[in-house]
Parts: sequence; C-alpha cells; structure tokens
Amino acid sequence: MRLKSIELTGFKSFSKKTALEFGSSITAIVGPNGSGKSNIAESFRFVLGEQSIKSMRGKRGEDLIWNGSSSTPRAGRAGVTLVFDNADRALTLDFDEVVVERMVHRGGSNDYVLNGSHVRLRDIAGLLSQANIGASGHHIISQGEADRILSSSARERREMIEDALGLTGYLYKREEAERKLLKTAEHMKEVGALRRELLPHLKFLSVQVKKIEDATKLREEVAQHYTEYLGREDVYVRAARAELSEGESPQNERRLLDKNIERLRAQLARKHDADSDELVALERRGRDISKERERLSRELGAVEGELRAVERLAGQEGTVPLAEARSFGERIVQMAEGAHWADIGALARAFLQKISLHAGGTAQGELAQQRRELGHSLKALEAQEEEVHTKVSALRSAIESEKDAGRDAERELFAAMSRRSELETALAALRARSELLEREEARFKEELREAAVLLGRVPEYRGEMVFDDEPRSGQEDRRRRLERLKIRLEEAGLGNSREVLEEYRETSERDAFLEREIGDMERSTESLRRLIEELTETLQTRFEEGIGHITKEFNDFFVLMFGGGSASLAVVKESRLRRVASSPLLEGEEDEDDEEEDVEVEEGIEITVSIPHKRVKGLHMLSGGERALTSIALIFAMSAVNPPPFLILDETDAALDEANSRRYGDMIENLSRKSQLILITHNRETMSRAGVLYGVTMGADGASKLLSVKFEEALAVAN
Repeated sequence: MRLKSIELTGFKSFSKKTALEFGSSITAIVGPNGSGKSNIAESFRFVLGEQSIKSMRGKRGEDLIWNGSSSTPRAGRAGVTLVFDNADRALTLDFDEVVVERMVHRGGSNDYVLNGSHVRLRDIAGLLSQANIGASGHHIISQGEADRILSSSARERREMIEDALGLTGYLYKREEAERKLLKTAEHMKEVGALRRELLPHLKFLSVQVKKIEDATKLREEVAQHYTEYLGREDVYVRAARAELSEGESPQNERRLLDKNIERLRAQLARKHDADSDELVALERRGRDISKERERLSRELGAVEGELRAVERLAGQEGTVPLAEARSFGERIVQMAEGAHWADIGALARAFLQKISLHAGGTAQGELAQQRRELGHSLKALEAQEEEVHTKVSALRSAIESEKDAGRDAERELFAAMSRRSELETALAALRARSELLEREEARFKEELREAAVLLGRVPEYRGEMVFDDEPRSGQEDRRRRLERLKIRLEEAGLGNSREVLEEYRETSERDAFLEREIGDMERSTESLRRLIEELTETLQTRFEEGIGHITKEFNDFFVLMFGGGSASLAVVKESRLRRVASSPLLEGEEDEDDEEEDVEVEEGIEITVSIPHKRVKGLHMLSGGERALTSIALIFAMSAVNPPPFLILDETDAALDEANSRRYGDMIENLSRKSQLILITHNRETMSRAGVLYGVTMGADGASKLLSVKFEEALAVAN
C-alpha cells in the first residue's frame, strides 16, 4: 500500500483546495515559521480520526476551519481527503484506490466518508489498523512532540509500541469482545430479571392450567357418563315409542266398536219403521210407475193414430187437397177447446203440427221414430213395475222374519259394549304410559341441550350400542351420578379456559425463549471469554517478541546517534486503585456504599539509556538535544521493526548538529526503503535526501499557499 495524495479544503490556514502528490519515497515540505506547513502534518492526524483538538493546536472543532480574512470569507466546514493506492489489497476493500475523507462543520459535527459512503469513525480506525496505521499517532511526529514517547507514562508508551507493532487490530478485537461480553452480561441480567418477573405469573397460570386440566378430565368423565346414559336413554325411548305405536290397534278397534254399537242401537231403534217406510215407498213407486205406463200407452196410441192418418193423407194426396185437411183440423181444434176437451185438443194440435212439419214428406218418418222411442220407454216401465212388485213381496216376507233377528242384534250390542269397556281400560293404561314417555322424552331432550352447553358439543351416543336388559332404576341411579358430576364440573368452571390456556402457552413460550436466550448468551459469554483469552495470549506473545526486536533496533540506532552508550526497553507493572459500582442488592440485604475499590494491575514500558561519558539516572536528566536524539532513535526503531505505510516527521531534526544531521539523513534513507516519509524540515541535509520538495508560504490574507520547488529554491524558502 502506498500513499498517493492528500487534499486540504478550508482546513486551518488552507482556505482554498490544496493537494499534495506523494510520488517519491521521501517528500519534504519546507517553509518559514508561521507559514502553516505544520498544518499539513495536523491534517493527517485529522483525517485519520484524531479526536483531541488540543493535539491539533485548537480548542474547539471550529478552530480547524478557515476563519476568513479581508479578501476571503470564512469557510463553513473543513475537509481533508487522503488517497491510498490499494492495488496489493493491504486494506481489505476490493478497490484499487481507497479514499478516506473527514469533514468538520462549525456546529461541531463530523462526517466520515470511505470511498463515497458515509461510515463511522470506528469503521475507518478498524480498516487502517490492518495497515499498521493506529490511533496513537506513532507514525505522525509533530513539531514539539518528538520526545512525546519519552514524556508519556509507561502505559501510554506501551500503547504507542503496541500500535507500532501492528497490534491495534487485535486490541480492537479484544475491546470489541470485551464490550460484547459486558453487553451480554448486562443483557443476561435484564433477561434474568424478566424471567424472575415472569415466574410468579407463570406459577399462577400453571395452577390455573392444572385446574383446567383437572376440569377437562372431569368433563371427559362427564362426557363418558353422558355417552352411556344418553345411549341407554335413546334405546329405551325408541323402544317404548315403538311399543306404543303397536298400541294403536286397540284404539282402532275401539273406534270400530263405537261405530258398530251406534249402528246396532240405531238398527234396533229404526229397523221396524225403516222396513215399513220402505214398503210404503215401494208401493208408492209402483203406483207412480203404473200411471207413467198408462200415460205412455195413451201417447203411443196417439202417435200410432197420427201415423196412420199421415199415411192415409199421403195416400189420398191427389184427391183431397191439403189445404182442406188443414182447415178441417183447425175446426176440430176449435170445437175441442170450446168443449174443454184437453186431450182431444192436444191430439188435434199435435195432428196439425205433424201435418205442418211433414208437409215436405218428413212427417211420416218422424212419427215412426217417436213411436219406436215410446215403445222402448214403455217396455222399461213395465220392467220396473215388475221389479217393484217383486221387492214388495220380498219385503213383506222380511218384515215377518225381523222379529227373530232383533234378538240377535241385542246380543251383539251387549258383546260390543263389553269389549269396549275392556278396550277403555287398556287405552287408559296406554295414555298413562304415553304421558310418562312424553315426560321422559322431554327430559331426554333437555339432557341433550344441557350436555351440548356443558360440554360444548353433543356426545356421540348413537351407533351400534348394545346394553344389557336392566331395571329402569339402574338408569335413574346413573342419572343421579351424572348430576353429581355436573355439579362438580360447574364448580370447577371452564368459562375462560381458552384465554387462560392461550396466555399460559404464550407465557411459557416467552419463558422458554428467555431461557434459550440465556443459554445462548452463556455460550456466547464462554466463546467471548475464550476469544479474549486467545487475543490476550496472542497480544502478549507478539508484544514480547516485538519488544525484543524494538529494543535491539533502539540500541543500534541509539549507539549510532550518540556514538556509543546503550538503550533498552523493559516491561514494568504498575498497580492502581479503581472504583467500581457495587453489585446489585439481593432481597433482604441492606444498602451500603454504592462503590467499592479494586486494585488494577497495568503493564507499561520503561526506557533506560546510558550516554557515553555521562552519568544519566533517568530520562529527566537528558538535555533537549539528547531527548530529541533518543526519541528519534526509538521512533526509527519502532518503524524499522514494523514499518508503517508512511511516516510524518515534523521538524524532528531541528536540534541536530551537522554531524548528527548526516546520521539522521542516512537513517531516513534506510527507513524510506520500507515506509514513505513526509518530512517537514528546515534542515539542509534532510532536504537533500528528498525526491519531491513542496514549499509553503503565507500571503497577506493569512492563507497558506503551496509551491513545488527545486532544492535551491527550497533553501531560500526555508530561510
């Protein structure tokens, strides 16, 4: 991975967009004091996530934003963009180029952007830690901070060395695991508290469910008893109803007897009168038939006479005029009417009518047809008259024999009335049995309705059920037992059982879920603890190995810088008190102090140096130049053991004399083979080692401007 460029926009003294390209392994930035060149080093800190405004020589976030001048208005935000060549995928992003950008607004808010996407600071820090670019800033040594590693505490010094050794990623992972472990522990407490809160209600519901289960068993027992009881009752009722249906024949017989008795009584009461009336009626009918026969005989005689007259008239039509015959008939009619001879008049009128109707030759045929019809009617009347005479004779004989038959009818009437009395007794018993059966059927139907209400369904009592023949009292005993069970079931109460069971199911599932969650968290806790142990072991191993390598390099660089002596690093342990919150109170315990003290052991790094021809008992006895050389030796040692992608040195060579400047320049060239170097310097020797020189100047408006200069121009600009 290689640093390609950095771009500043509105950052501190850089009012306009300013870009620096890093095409050489050593890039030097020169300029007079106050020109703003150190702001470039601080822009690296800013874009890489530095949170201490003080380390960037400010008090508030807006101090990092161009504040304006008479010619250039102030900026609303400051931004720095850093571009890396990621062709080797040192950063685990599938991009050939990685762009990191940070912006700060005057309101104090910050934005972090990674390849155009907004991300968190943690995301950027985790990504850069993969390339040994950590948060401690060991690879950015600003002006006045060259000996920061010497003046830091043993713990801070350890953090810088861990960062330099590339252990930041492991530290991030361990811190993340520790955060997860703490969060898991808190979550376990919350879940445990939820389970404890849930437990009383779950116990209560369990008791209710037990009652419901008992009541359900009781209901099943009631259902079983109902099945047998209703089955037996159904068989009994149907059999009794069938038996009663067979009892309809006495009722029919009774109705027939009633009719027969009435008939016999009426027969005895009306028999003689009926026969006499019938005889009178027959005789009257005979007389009527005789009269009708005589009338038809006269009419037949008249028709035959008329027919003969017509025949005579038809035979004499040539000698006797028809008009004269008609005139004769009319005079006969008048004479007969005057004499009141009704029959003669009728015959005469008929004679005249026949003469008129048969004027066209048709009268003779009609009279013949009428004669035939009258003859048939007369024969029928004669037959009827003969039949009536026969019946009258038979009826007179029957009247004589009815006196003996009346005594037989009386005996039949007495027998029918006796049988009816027997049937009435049987029918009364049947009515009583029917009324009892109706009451039993009504009670059976009521039991069905009650069973449906009580059990929520009608028991399946029908089917191929075979019951032994038992007394009716057995079924009554069974019904009394069933009534006692129903009372117990009603007292048990199953009104809201569905809601209780549903709530118990949901509560049980909730408790089981919480139990599984606790189990998962316990397993997660164990996994996190193992991970922390593994990371701690890895960190410790790599740290110890790294300390050994850095100590060797540190001693070599120190001897080179001082022309002798020695320098070493040692791991030391420090103890300090830490106040922690007391554990939550258990039930029954009294509230005591909210916090308690705990002893925490921390490991740090101690630096020991020995300068030739000088007794030094501590770093505080070193002069400013000696501190600078010692810091440079340690920084270069760390960079040599685990080279960072780039190293920024801000005037770390300011206190070096000419001889040490050459040694410094040699070390820079050696280090540039492993890391890109950005050097902010006034030192001629340092400038001579750079492949690219940038000059920074400040205009009248207070804004920094960037120039690309040659070596000679750089000397002039730096001075």
